[in-house]
Amino acid sequence: MKRSGSADLPLHYGHVPQWLYERMSKLGLSVIEVMLSDYGKDEVIRRMSDPFWFQCFGAVMGMDWHSSGITTSVMGALKRAINPNAKSLGIYIAGGKGKLSLETPNELLKISESTGLNGIELIRASKLSAKVDNTAMQDGYQLYTHNFMLTDEGNWAVIQQGMNVKDKTARRYHWHSKNLKSFIEEPHTGIEGMNCGKILNLTSHNAKENRSGILDISHTNSEKIMSDFARLILPAHHDIQASDVDLKRLGALLYMTRETPPQNFEELLLMKGVGPRTLQSLALVSEVIHGAPSRFQDPARFAFAHGGKDGHPFPVPMKIYDETISILQKGIEKSKLGNSDQLKSVEKLHRMMAKAEENFEPSFNLNEIIEEERANSWKYGGKTVFGDAEKPKGQQTIQLSLF
Repeated sequence: MKRSGSADLPLHYGHVPQWLYERMSKLGLSVIEVMLSDYGKDEVIRRMSDPFWFQCFGAVMGMDWHSSGITTSVMGALKRAINPNAKSLGIYIAGGKGKLSLETPNELLKISESTGLNGIELIRASKLSAKVDNTAMQDGYQLYTHNFMLTDEGNWAVIQQGMNVKDKTARRYHWHSKNLKSFIEEPHTGIEGMNCGKILNLTSHNAKENRSGILDISHTNSEKIMSDFARLILPAHHDIQASDVDLKRLGALLYMTRETPPQNFEELLLMKGVGPRTLQSLALVSEVIHGAPSRFQDPARFAFAHGGKDGHPFPVPMKIYDETISILQKGIEKSKLGNSDQLKSVEKLHRMMAKAEENFEPSFNLNEIIEEERANSWKYGGKTVFGDAEKPKGQQTIQLSLF
């Protein structure tokens, strides 16, 4: 078993409004269903254990692209949507935030009774992963949320988060059951975070003698430990800046969906209401489903699918969000009946966007794109936690050209 990564996030205390939470559940379930159909249960678990992919997933769902709230909100929305369908999906989620995390053992026992899995071993894995991140790895973060996601075949991922009250940041830890060897010696395949000086890491191979002689434990230089892992450190600024985004990938996406939208997506284009703006969102959702791991290094880019609940980079376009959900849900239903053309079109959309990047040279101003989205937000039912997007006075619409 390996910890597969972690992420440092600014601590946010906001809430997720019901209008967004319901849509997150629907979109999250649809994305999981498509991945299950195309890639299988083990791949879903692997993706969930990837901190970069998880952050992009949350951004596509309309959460604040860099905040700590992605963890609890995404897992809460998924648990709400997946567990009622767990038997047919073959995937279950236990745990949650605060008191809900304490229910994890009981939930895992119930899951084991219905699946035939070893509940005692699952509970042991849950408790040990929490103990390692909260005690054996003393990095200044105290766990307050713990989620255990598993398949009916016994593969699992842990997504848990701790809080550092001193610097007001959160750190999310991901675990993956693949290649289970040891919880106490080098279990982590990835830790991302800011160098906070010295930390206590009893899971290091170098601490083998320390574990057998606890009185001799000493602090280990975290710089040496951190150098072995990939890092995901998200900035404190709430707005999205050019440095946060792969402009070549975003520019190619915007060009293909706005300037020269593909004409060979009959299944999509014939659907009422599907236009360039919907294709933009679908392309990013399709990338979350079908993209290679290397494509998830800039989570901020995925916020250009459905914006963010606090208005960054722009209000959540409710009409576009609902169209995205509808297209995926209809595609899933048709696929179950043997007609997968619509879902294949969504997958093809991602492949065409990736192909378009090869010769694309970005020459646009990101701030202008964001202002365009904000100015046009009223057309798409834009909404934030602060209220509905209003139509700019004396202005019908803004349309920028990327070239």
